[in-house]
Amino acid sequence: MTPDMILTNARILTMDPDRPRAEAVALGSGRIVAVGARADIEPLAGPDTEIIDCQGATLLPGFVESHLHLVLGGAELAHLQLGHVEGEAALTRAFRDFAASHPERPLLMAQGGHYAMLDHPMGRHDLDRIIADRPIAITAHDHHTVWANTAALKAAGILNGATTPHGHEVVMGADGLATGELREFEAFAPVIALGGEARLNLGIATGAEPSPWPSEAEQAIDRAKVAAGLAHCAKHGITSMVNMDGNRYTLELLRGLQREGGLTARVKVPFHFKPHMELTELDRADEMTRDFDDEWLSCGFVKFFMDGVIDSRTAYMLNDYPGHPGHRSEPLFPGPRFNEIATEVDRRGLQIAVHAIGDGAVRTTIDGFDAAQMANGRRDSRHRIEHIELIDPADIPRLGALGITASVQPPHAPGAMDFALLPTIDTIGRGRLKDAYLCRTLAEAGAPLAFASDWPVTDVSVLRGIGAALTRKPYDAPGTGDERVDLMRTLHAYTAGGAWAAHRDHLTGTVRPGLAADLVVLSGDIEATPAGEVAAMSVALTICGGRVTYRR
Repeated sequence: MTPDMILTNARILTMDPDRPRAEAVALGSGRIVAVGARADIEPLAGPDTEIIDCQGATLLPGFVESHLHLVLGGAELAHLQLGHVEGEAALTRAFRDFAASHPERPLLMAQGGHYAMLDHPMGRHDLDRIIADRPIAITAHDHHTVWANTAALKAAGILNGATTPHGHEVVMGADGLATGELREFEAFAPVIALGGEARLNLGIATGAEPSPWPSEAEQAIDRAKVAAGLAHCAKHGITSMVNMDGNRYTLELLRGLQREGGLTARVKVPFHFKPHMELTELDRADEMTRDFDDEWLSCGFVKFFMDGVIDSRTAYMLNDYPGHPGHRSEPLFPGPRFNEIATEVDRRGLQIAVHAIGDGAVRTTIDGFDAAQMANGRRDSRHRIEHIELIDPADIPRLGALGITASVQPPHAPGAMDFALLPTIDTIGRGRLKDAYLCRTLAEAGAPLAFASDWPVTDVSVLRGIGAALTRKPYDAPGTGDERVDLMRTLHAYTAGGAWAAHRDHLTGTVRPGLAADLVVLSGDIEATPAGEVAAMSVALTICGGRVTYRR
């Protein structure tokens, strides 16, 4: 085959242990045709072959974003961004400027707030002082808490409280009215709905489908937001992604983009199993897996939330939170029930991914995977735990022994990137920091690593994530170790490791003839770039399935 394109004069890191380095790669019909030395690859060119001189830049397999929320991220690009906004004065300026620019919006939604951005816990009265006559709200950076002003709470019908499922809470004040703090997705869903984005949140909030089914015009509006998210990811070299919330509607939106030629990355979407569901609901997961099963768009896995997050103390702990006797939260799926569900999902041949942040949630999840193996026998399931922000030392070797993927986010560790040390560290307790946000320890214990950003929790930039993995400093607390991961292991976790964890290694993850032409070219020599400067590098070229999706 005469190649359509040859990329040459590159420092190619193949992620193939049998041939770790190369100089040139030839692409044809959306596949890698050949890889090797320039002297062997360049003569394959025909008269119509496009030849790109990489000028010594680094070429890698396309980045695999192993955990993100594509639909939410795409929609949130149009919201007010509060990164690095601190204090009431700065917050007021940001919101009022945004309000003046968007007089037509029924809800002024901001993203990227954090639990300590004011000098006291935020409430509706704080936001009322900023804007009182229009609904405004702030989503916490972890996306598990929303703060809303009184106008938003009234418009959403929850100022006087609301009945919510276990683990979701409209926090109430001594005056009998909502404080403005809304914990977890079904508590703040009515506020999200004010902005017209309720359909896009179903995949993470309830796992249900929109009813009535959206019109073509409504779907077109939603597809445009998904397309914005895909374009944002393409700029960062992402060619394959695992969406961590979903339903059939999410897949239908992506299929619409696929038909239009606008699907610029390979996407996996789960069936989101919620605590109120019966086992028969897994028939929907089977149907989604059957109906969406090509190289670009697939299902094949079930997502669970086992708990919430540390900062709001909704993560499930084995021991009480410091300063809060008797409070350790509760799992969203009690152990015996999760064992039953995990066993049934595994029996159906589906993969399982579980959000588990507290050490209690992590142990409950591991126990469930163990129960599934005991009942069904061991298979190539590649079940995975998302986040693992705190783990009991006794559970660390169990991940490797059971073949559980550690799907973790290097930028999430407080102090590693944009996440402040406080209040997270004090919420955990400094005595437990030695068991928190482990990367190297999990890998050395045999757990396969898959790295990601959890966008829009943190920016989808893989290079920032690589920088976080390489430069993270040990915490100043007894027993804490060096959790930095070396460059090649980090790159593997963002490429081949992520592809393997998603059962996509037969398509992408290494630069090897016959695989999909999913590649990214970085602006310089990543191996020679100081670790602290990795995040400043840029993506020069992204190719997915032979299509150039971004060039700068």
